[in-house]
Amino acid sequence: MSAPSSKLPPFDPADPLGIDDLLSPEDLAIRDTVRSWAADRVLPHIAEWYENGELPGIRELARELGSIGALGMSLTGYGCAGATAVQYGLACLELEAADSGIRSLVSVQGSLAMYAIRRFGSEEQKQRWLPGMAAGEIIGCFGLTEPDHGSDPAGMRTYAKKDGTDWVLNGRKMWITNGSVAGVAVIWAQTDDGIRGFAVPTDTPGFSAPEIKHKWSLRASVTSELVMDEVRLPADAVLPDVTGLKGPLSCLSHARYGIVWGAMGAARASFEAAVDYARTREQFGKPIGGFQLTQAKLADMALELHKGILLAHHLGRRMDAGRLRPEQVSFGKLNNVREAIEICRTSRTILGANGISLEYPVMRHATNLESVLTYEGTVEMHQLVLGKALTGLDAFR
Repeated sequence: MSAPSSKLPPFDPADPLGIDDLLSPEDLAIRDTVRSWAADRVLPHIAEWYENGELPGIRELARELGSIGALGMSLTGYGCAGATAVQYGLACLELEAADSGIRSLVSVQGSLAMYAIRRFGSEEQKQRWLPGMAAGEIIGCFGLTEPDHGSDPAGMRTYAKKDGTDWVLNGRKMWITNGSVAGVAVIWAQTDDGIRGFAVPTDTPGFSAPEIKHKWSLRASVTSELVMDEVRLPADAVLPDVTGLKGPLSCLSHARYGIVWGAMGAARASFEAAVDYARTREQFGKPIGGFQLTQAKLADMALELHKGILLAHHLGRRMDAGRLRPEQVSFGKLNNVREAIEICRTSRTILGANGISLEYPVMRHATNLESVLTYEGTVEMHQLVLGKALTGLDAFR
């Protein structure tokens, strides 16, 4: 067999496996658009936002994200971009390379609140909420987790009771991204007929969303408690097309898919900081990147980073083909967040004492990923999902 006549392409340290060859021109254009937006609007300010524990101008940021098609981008109709799953994943990667809080804003808006309304809502609900949410004019949140019920949502205490044709909603939700700035909250509650979802305008009397302060992770993100005290809703507030946990769990699976990509963005930013630092920081008369131990760390980080991106890409292709199973999403979320944290920690060791400074992104990403590791399913929950799939035995109870 004769050798190929063309020369091999040069080795690209930024894309050592040539993963970009798997992407279409449209994929690359979307990725570059989101990357440019993040570089212009987030990166110059994110260290200050993180240090101050705030996300100023979130409504303006949401409108800008809407203008580039990043909100509900994998949904179709109602002003949504109708992008592929891979394109949505690429956007999540670029957003989280800036900060996990920015990707969380987009994930909760599109993959949780908008996804729930698009999939389970009535036509009237879709028309009322989705165009404004896609444009970033309306911010949404998703209320499932409660103070005493995180990994076991079936035990939720929030309850909606019929009163004539109305519903009366009481309960509390905790750790809700976007809660204090949302115009609509998708709330999951127990009813006499099982768990139902409700599209709740946040200006409804009895609804409040106090912001949670004193966080050491996701500091550049709005996190809130939701309190429902005799919130009276009309009959058409309920999402009509789903009853039971399959509703919120399908939304979570969609959001977890975005995390599979997003975690690799945080890992990439930390890895790139370590590479740049290793090339310029000198000890014992030469750059530390010239020492064997440092190169071993960089090589190991590159392996896990690009394996993780390949895994995300594979899952995205399966989602686009309608073949992605929830267990496969658990596979990706468990692996990629866990490896991303390890990449951040190893990057910190290369930066030494400078690794804890906000002049570099590494510690910020590491602390953010501690939240990402827990939300949308803890490590243990995803291990048990995979354990059940592998053995056929249910260890949840």
